[in-house]
Amino acid sequence: MKFGVIVFPGSNCEQDCFYAIRDILKQPAEYIWHKNTKVDAYDCLVLPGGFSYGDYLRTGAVARFSPVMKSVTRFAHRGGLVIGICNGFQILLEAGLLPGAMLRNKNLHFICKHVHIKLENNATPFTNLGKRDQILKIPIAHNEGNYYIDTKGLKNLTENKQIVFRYCSEQGEVGDRFNPNGAIGNVAGIINKQGNVLGMMPHPERSAEKLLGSDHGSLIFKSTLKWLKGK
Repeated sequence: MKFGVIVFPGSNCEQDCFYAIRDILKQPAEYIWHKNTKVDAYDCLVLPGGFSYGDYLRTGAVARFSPVMKSVTRFAHRGGLVIGICNGFQILLEAGLLPGAMLRNKNLHFICKHVHIKLENNATPFTNLGKRDQILKIPIAHNEGNYYIDTKGLKNLTENKQIVFRYCSEQGEVGDRFNPNGAIGNVAGIINKQGNVLGMMPHPERSAEKLLGSDHGSLIFKSTLKWLKGK
C-alpha cells in the first residue's frame, strides 16, 4: 500500500504524518508537492496540518485552488481514501469534499493540548479497529477549529452516521465543558456520505506512539491500512 502526503506552502505536519506512515506503520510513503497533479499511484492521500498559504483569507481557502486539489477531488470521487488533518480538514471543507465550515475558536485563542474524543462510528475505513464509544486521547493545535454546519446539515450528519469523533471528557461525557473550541455538537471529525473522506481536527500523527504521551492516534492509520489490505 502506498500513501501520499500532500505538502502545501505553509504545511508543517507533513513530516509527522510521513513518519507515522513509514516508520510506525511500515508502509511506503511519498511527499506530493501541491503543484504535482499525479496522484493515481497512491492508495490513500493525507492532507496534513499547518498554515497553508499563511492562513490568509479563510483557513484552507487558498490551498483549495492549488493544482493538486483537482486531482484530490477526482481521486475522492472515484472512491480513493483521503484523510484531512487539522488544516487538511479545513482544506477539504473549502474544496467541498466535506460539508460545513470552520470558524475561529470560541475563545479566539490558539489552542494546543491533549483532548479526549469519543469514537462515534467505527464502521469506517479509518476507524474499523476501534470500538464504538471508545475514548481516544489525541492532541489538538489550531486557531480555527470551531466546526459549524446549519441545523439541517447537523441533522443529516447525525442520521447518516457521518460524525466520527466528538470532543468529550476522559470518561466519555459529551458537553460544553469538554468542547475546546465551540464546535457545534462537539464535532471533532466527520466523513463524507460515501465514507472514503475523513476530516478531523485532532492530530493522530502526534499520538501515534507511546513516546508522545499517547499512541491512540495510531488507530486511524492502522485501521486505514487494514481496510486497504482487505479491498
